[in-house]
Amino acid sequence: MSYVKVMIHAVWGTKNREPFHIPEVRKAVIQHIRENACIKKIYIDAIDGYTDHLHCLFGLNADMTIAKTMQLIKGEAAYWINKNQVVKQKFEWADEYYAASVSESVVEKVRNYINNQEEHHGKTPFAVEHEEFVSKHKSQIHG
Repeated sequence: MSYVKVMIHAVWGTKNREPFHIPEVRKAVIQHIRENACIKKIYIDAIDGYTDHLHCLFGLNADMTIAKTMQLIKGEAAYWINKNQVVKQKFEWADEYYAASVSESVVEKVRNYINNQEEHHGKTPFAVEHEEFVSKHKSQIHG
């Protein structure tokens, strides 16, 4: 049996950055994502977000790619949100996402960052953070 321990920090937003994650909705969506991930054998270490995006720290297992994991998480969550009319309008995630491996030495730092999204984005909007990240890592990002 293969042993793989690769932690991934993924971030994805709502389509057109439409805000929908009021705290009650965000909690329900996150709880559903955790439950669905467990069924699909995706280990989620931390997940939280703000009004228009989610951050997730998950373990990549031996038979799953980042793309497949993101499809399973995002696609099923959007389906569930719409099927259960969790929000009034039709819900969609943006197609793109960010994903990067996380060294064991900084897992705790990333976990704390994810778990404090509401406080963090009270100071720095997601759009500003996203632009800073892209400009900082532009030459390293490959889509």
